[in-house]
Amino acid sequence: MSFIDAIAAATAATSISRAGWHTPVADDHPATALLCAKAVRSRCAAVMRHVEAGNSALFTWQPQHLPATAAYVADTIRHDYPDLAVPYHSRWRHFEAGGVDRWAALAARAGLDDTPLERARVAFDLVIPSVLLDAGAGTAWRYRDGANGLSLGRSEGLGVASFALFAGGGFSADPARPLRSDAAALARLAPARLAEAFQASAANPLVGLEGRAALLRRLGEVMEATPAVFGRPARLGHLVDYLAARAAGRPLDAGEVLAVLLRALGPVWPGRTVMDGVPLGDCWPHPALPGDGLVPFHKLTQWLTYSLLEPLQQAGFTISGVDRLSGLPEYRNGGLLLDFGVIAPRDPALLAEPLTVDSPAIIEWRALTVIGLDRLADAVRAELGLSAASFPLPCVLQGGTWSAGRRIAADRRPGGAPPLAILSDGTVF
Repeated sequence: MSFIDAIAAATAATSISRAGWHTPVADDHPATALLCAKAVRSRCAAVMRHVEAGNSALFTWQPQHLPATAAYVADTIRHDYPDLAVPYHSRWRHFEAGGVDRWAALAARAGLDDTPLERARVAFDLVIPSVLLDAGAGTAWRYRDGANGLSLGRSEGLGVASFALFAGGGFSADPARPLRSDAAALARLAPARLAEAFQASAANPLVGLEGRAALLRRLGEVMEATPAVFGRPARLGHLVDYLAARAAGRPLDAGEVLAVLLRALGPVWPGRTVMDGVPLGDCWPHPALPGDGLVPFHKLTQWLTYSLLEPLQQAGFTISGVDRLSGLPEYRNGGLLLDFGVIAPRDPALLAEPLTVDSPAIIEWRALTVIGLDRLADAVRAELGLSAASFPLPCVLQGGTWSAGRRIAADRRPGGAPPLAILSDGTVF
C-alpha cells in the first residue's frame, strides 16, 4: 500500500486521526479552540475592545490615522504592481529576489514540471524549513548570492540562503535524492552547518543562529514521530499526500491546512505554553482574555500556510477560505501601524525599550495588529476600488502592508529597523 493509500484508509476527511502523531489532539481537547484561525481573530478582537475602551496602560487605538495609512499602502501597491495583479504574501516572493525565479529554474532542471504532485512535494520540502528560518535576521547580516551578483539582507537574504542550502541537498540524507527534506537530515543539522550556509560570522552576525538550528533539529524529531502526516521515512513533502487524502476531491480550506499544521508542528516550538500536554505554539497571555487568558497568533504557521497554498494550487488543488487566515502580526505590518500612529504607545519611551517576545507590550501590539490589518485592508481596497473577493487579505499583505512597513521604516530609521526594539530568539520574529 502506498503512503497516500495508507493515509486515505486511516484518515477521515473531516477529522484528524489520533494515530501516528507526536502529540495527538482530540477534537474535544481544550487546546483545540486555540489551534485555529478563528481563535486568532476572536481573541485579538477582545484585546482590541479592551484598548478601544481605554482600559490599556500600554497603547491607544487612533482610527483617524487609518485613511493616511491606507493611502500610503495603496500608493505602494500601485508602484510595485501597476496592474494590481498582486500574488499571495508568501515565501515564494523571496525566492525571486533580484528578479531571479530560482524555483522555476530548479524545478525545470530537476524535471519536475511534468510531475505536478512530486513538484508540490519538493516545493513543500523547500518552503517549510525556509519559513521556519525566516525570523528576523537583524540589520547587520547580509547574504552574498554570487551567482547573481546580489547582496541580500533580511527576509530576501534568508530566503535565498535557505534555497541554496536546500538545492545543494542540505536537508536530505540521501545524496542520490537531494531535493527533499527528511527527518534524518534535519534532526542532525548543526549550527556550524547553518552558519556556513548563511555566511554568518562575527563580522556578519545572524540573529538567533542557534535557535534556528535547534528549531530545524526539533522539526526532524517531530516529523519522525508523526508518521501519520510525514510517512516513513519521514519527509516534509509527504504532507502533500496527507492533504490530498483529506481533500478527497473537494476544495481544500485554507483554515483546515492551518489546523493540520498547528497540530502536526506545534511540538516543534520551544519553551511555549502547554495546555494539558499539548503545545500551543505562538500563544501568549493577556489580561483582556477571560477563561484561559490566552491570545493565539500562530504567525509563522500562518505564514507557512500562505506559502503552501501556491504549490497546492499549481498542483491542481482548489483552495477555499483564504480570508479565514489573519494578517501576520510581525514587525513590518505592526511597525506600519505604529509609524503612522494608528497604534500609539501611552508612553513614547516604550519604543526605545528592548522588549522580549513575551512582554505584555509586544503581545498587545501584535493583537492590535491582527485586527488593525483587517480594518486597514478594507480601507486599502476602497482606495483601489477593489472588492475583498478580487483582492483578498494575502494580496493586501504582499502588495501591501508588509512592503509599506518596510518602506516607511527605511525612511524613518537607519537600516530600516522597526519602531519597536524586539529581542528575538529566532523563532517568532
